[in-house]
Amino acid sequence: MIEGLDQILENSNEPGLGKLRVALQELLGGGEKTGRFLGQQTLPSRQSRVHRLRFKIDGLERSLIVKRLKPQVARRVEWVVNRWLPAGGFSDCGPPLLATVGGNDGLKVWHVYADLGQHELERLEPDRERVRAAVELIASIHTRFAKHPLLGEVRLHGTDFGIHYFESNVRDAIYALEALKSSTVGTPEAPTLDDRRAGISDAQASLGQLRDRLLDRLYALREDLPRRAKALANWGGPETLLHGDLWTINVFVVPTDIGLRARLIDWDQTGVGPVSYDLSTFLLRFPEPHRRWVYQLYRQALGCDDWLSPDEHDLNLLFETHEYARFANRIIWPAIALVIDRAEWGVEELAAIDGWFDQSTPVLPGAAAVKPKFPQCSTANQIQREEGICQQ
Repeated sequence: MIEGLDQILENSNEPGLGKLRVALQELLGGGEKTGRFLGQQTLPSRQSRVHRLRFKIDGLERSLIVKRLKPQVARRVEWVVNRWLPAGGFSDCGPPLLATVGGNDGLKVWHVYADLGQHELERLEPDRERVRAAVELIASIHTRFAKHPLLGEVRLHGTDFGIHYFESNVRDAIYALEALKSSTVGTPEAPTLDDRRAGISDAQASLGQLRDRLLDRLYALREDLPRRAKALANWGGPETLLHGDLWTINVFVVPTDIGLRARLIDWDQTGVGPVSYDLSTFLLRFPEPHRRWVYQLYRQALGCDDWLSPDEHDLNLLFETHEYARFANRIIWPAIALVIDRAEWGVEELAAIDGWFDQSTPVLPGAAAVKPKFPQCSTANQIQREEGICQQ
């Protein structure tokens, strides 16, 4: 019997806790073993949906990770664990999924994972051998799944991270921002004299200016689409299985009796696309002084001279295209929240994303990509902009 299971996530109002506790009892051998719940820790994640649970079972401490997911995302991860990674010979290289538990409301699913411990890849002062183990796994997955017959299935249940991802996110972000009127909630910033004469408040002026700046950036990216599409077609390499969210916190390198062993967790965003998508995400997690040697380790592990073959100037263009696609994707949701729900949090989110554009630098320093020229003119008159009247 496992004591204290009723204390797991108590007062959290999480769905399906009863089923989750029953599943944990079974996983821990509660019918045959004695033990107790020791405590829990909420791990960094959006919406506080990942928790480490600690137990003492027959005198030995054990911990499990529980994660709440939307049903479609949970199903995608289960495809990764049970079908896609095994098809490439990587059964033990993904998330150590132990159980799936449906929530009572049918809107949430719990996954229970073995705890891999404190072995996330260090990003600020990365160890070369641990990074080598990680990039060898990443490169092996990328090469093994290039043009794989399962890619159609992965695309169906996951995301297409090719040029379509850039184009569709830029387009959808434009749709949402164009619908956002300056009369919506905003943050303080001094309006112009003309604004004051027109009765426009500080908050209204601030949001209007923020919206205009973001639209300026997105229109420039839309105009730059043909160049970026050509670069991706020429140098992006074949399509393959992508992790889709390759932050260092999702890369574990665990010491074993036979050496370092890498595993990739959190495949929530998995999909299909060029290797440069995963690689751009991964490299950007490291400080600039480390990125070039990390990239070189990946190239060595890749073993394909015709992949990622352009010079670093053009390679940075590929990386930048993927990063701007992610920026555009992040614009969509706060803009929708402002337009449809009048959600004030959307202003802060949009302001943060606007800052990301200003702070963006080449992934590989010293070989800058040719950035689009973001226009400086006002977007107050959308018809003029669309007709090309706005002077830059």
